[in-house]
Amino acid sequence: METKKLPVIQDCGFDGYDAASLMSETARLRRIITKRGTLEILIPLCCTVEPVRYKQFRDTIKGVSSKTLATRLKELEKGGILERKAYSEIPPRVEYRLTPKGQELVESVINLLQWMRKWSSSSSSSA
Repeated sequence: METKKLPVIQDCGFDGYDAASLMSETARLRRIITKRGTLEILIPLCCTVEPVRYKQFRDTIKGVSSKTLATRLKELEKGGILERKAYSEIPPRVEYRLTPKGQELVESVINLLQWMRKWSSSSSSSA
């Protein structure tokens, strides 16, 4: 059985990649950023230099359960996107901030949002 390949432009600017490997990496990226609550956690962190506490997330993120929020925070910490700092206080205090890796991810997401705004406004005005 012959495997068909997608037609790709030579020298498309992604040196060292082919379409199949890019599609595989796209799937990995999707698993990181498209889970419920992930962007709602990351975007507010990009807009502050102050750490954000779990309670602040819980109070501001609507439609995401406490369990899902805790799971996402752990996943993002495990992935090196968030830094978690726990304090030995009563009541316990836990703060989160973006790592450099997380900051770069959020900047990329912001660039995608800017692209979406640019093209959604131009397509609606030309219709």
